[in-house]
Amino acid sequence: MITAGVQGIIAEVADQELQTIAHKILNLERISFEDGVTLFEKGSLPYLGALANYVRERKHGNKTFFNRNFHIEPTNVCVFSCKFCSYSRLYAQRDEGWELSIEQMLHIVKKYDGIPVTEVHIVGGVHPKMNLQFFIDLMQAIKAHRPDLHVKGFTPVELDYMFRKAKVTVEEGMKLLHDAGLQSLPGGGAEIFHPEIRTQICEDKVDANGWLHIHKAAHDLGMHSNATMLYGHIEQYWHRIDHMERLRQLQDETKGFNTFIPLKFRNKDNDMSNIPESSIIEDMKMYAVARLYMDNFPHIKAYWPMLGRQNAQLTLSFGVNDIDGTIDDSTKIYAMAGSEEQIPTMTTAQLVTLIKQAKRQPVERDTLYNEIRDYSEMDLKEIEVNPLLN
Repeated sequence: MITAGVQGIIAEVADQELQTIAHKILNLERISFEDGVTLFEKGSLPYLGALANYVRERKHGNKTFFNRNFHIEPTNVCVFSCKFCSYSRLYAQRDEGWELSIEQMLHIVKKYDGIPVTEVHIVGGVHPKMNLQFFIDLMQAIKAHRPDLHVKGFTPVELDYMFRKAKVTVEEGMKLLHDAGLQSLPGGGAEIFHPEIRTQICEDKVDANGWLHIHKAAHDLGMHSNATMLYGHIEQYWHRIDHMERLRQLQDETKGFNTFIPLKFRNKDNDMSNIPESSIIEDMKMYAVARLYMDNFPHIKAYWPMLGRQNAQLTLSFGVNDIDGTIDDSTKIYAMAGSEEQIPTMTTAQLVTLIKQAKRQPVERDTLYNEIRDYSEMDLKEIEVNPLLN
């Protein structure tokens, strides 16, 4: 249903291009590359927000999803030197970093015994000693201890290095990990696909084609994955649309992506610290345009530890229908880059409160977006005191 508010905002737009784009969206027509660039260049925040919220509510109503998850970061030692990274330490500097053994990571998993988390998210630096067999052994150990826990792990940056070092094809490597217990891929390592930008900020790691190839191989095995984009640094608007277009094309082919996650560039303690961060207005525009352009992606996620709780809450009016999860870990990637959340953990009650304050319906999901529990009518006191809910 097209609300009077949406119709009113569109009617007030004098620009004919924006009028045409709005009518395409309302008529369920795909917008073009040029349309996407125009939205960034000409679209006002109220216009973009109204359209993105309309699409969001057409797909999901008021439902806002979260999951109960925790993260494991095997290492921050990395053979690559991305200019935007505040987190990793080169292998030569490994005395400044951490390297977890399989036993140490399994100990982290065991901390959640008896707690109904549904997902462990594993991602970190690219350590030359943590090879394909190391991670196969890790997957098997986790699954042997807790078979019900969904294991989501590894960016194509990590996977590309593992596979090349093991001298296996992408398809062979993905099957080995999948058979060992890996169930889905996160979206990291995408950054900006276009080589004009990629060669400036992360020249030595897997390129766009390699990233997409690995996700396609995962989809071909029946695995799902997420996709990200690092925005707000040296890229132009058309680079963002180019990035989203490549993802949209692969999604047309495989239908294997669950969600798209725009990631805000943070400038603390890295080689791009001279570049100012994007404003909150630009952040909201990014989420809104993502929702409008990524028409074949079911979900748009805001990663709250990076944006901060209040800003993540604001995205729920700009096309976002997922704010990730409880996280509960020692996630250092964005904290070290100057994110809003230095201790990125929220209880279920806090997440539910955040969503309800935005007049949305909090729904717990699993990794594949199967709905587990609707918290909209649940009393917060009940959630806080019940260990199975909080």
